[in-house]
Amino acid sequence: MDYINEIHLKEAIVHILDQNSDEPILTEYPLILTEDIDEYLTKHLTKSLKDEELKYGYFKDGRIIVNETSLEYFNGNINFVDMSKELARKFFAIMKGNGTIGSCDLLIVSFLTDLGPMIGILKLDYIKNYAHVVDFVNDKIGIKIVEQYSGLPAASQKLQKCAFVKSERGTSDLLVIDKINKKEEQEGYVSNYFIENYLECTLEKTSRDKTKEFITNAEKWTQKAFKENAESANEVRNTIKKKLREEDSINIESLATEMFHDNEEAKESFNTYLLEKGVKDTIDLDKNYIEKKLKRVRLKIDKDIDIYLSEEAYNDNMRFEIKPNGDGSVNMIIKNVINYIEK
Repeated sequence: MDYINEIHLKEAIVHILDQNSDEPILTEYPLILTEDIDEYLTKHLTKSLKDEELKYGYFKDGRIIVNETSLEYFNGNINFVDMSKELARKFFAIMKGNGTIGSCDLLIVSFLTDLGPMIGILKLDYIKNYAHVVDFVNDKIGIKIVEQYSGLPAASQKLQKCAFVKSERGTSDLLVIDKINKKEEQEGYVSNYFIENYLECTLEKTSRDKTKEFITNAEKWTQKAFKENAESANEVRNTIKKKLREEDSINIESLATEMFHDNEEAKESFNTYLLEKGVKDTIDLDKNYIEKKLKRVRLKIDKDIDIYLSEEAYNDNMRFEIKPNGDGSVNMIIKNVINYIEK
């Protein structure tokens, strides 16, 4: 996975795309990057580029507006404002052809990274907020609260759709996030217009996707296979964690043999389950994702007990220990407690 550690804004601009208008509202001026605006935009870029839904994208063959316009900008043949307007017009045309796409602001950003210059295309969906309105009724002041749908996502919110076009094409042409928002999900609406019609690209799973997929499905299989045997489940989890920490790749068949030895039924069940879930025979592990994933341990016990531990505390037998009872159950022991508080 391409991890971006440095972000420096060059220019940014916002265009208004209103589903109820015949034309997009296109500005002629970039944003003034005050300290607050710079911080707001950088937070959105940083959060999006670290999003676990971020995938590699590859432009299709042929005349692709987003690709061509971006390259024209990178090559110095078009200025930032004109480039952004072309990208906004393309998005608006798709929006008008699909009445289910909600109005939004389209944020275009030119920025520098440790992987080279990039162009960010971020769809800022409007959020519902409330404001007071002052009316005069019969010469008297009346104040009411009304709903508004013009607010922009807070810096702490995750964006649903954005793309980051690279100037230096290596592992991919661009990085893409394409999620379905809550309203679309509630209405049962599913569309890939952002990828298929706007970006005109194909997506490929990253090593992070594949690592996450393996961890998630291995845990689901463990919960199902050892529902009444916490001791065996703990052994499987510990073996998998050890492999994740120590190896650069995992072969599913070899892992199953190491965990279950001569238990052919368990090996077959594990292999089949993961393959059916789309996990490949061999996974190249994303060590950055594993570091983040394993640094905290959450144990949900018998549906009504939750324990949160750091990885260090979980592996320290002087502080926490899981002891098998020999009948499939285990005791979980928190040791040497000097102080605790209730919340």
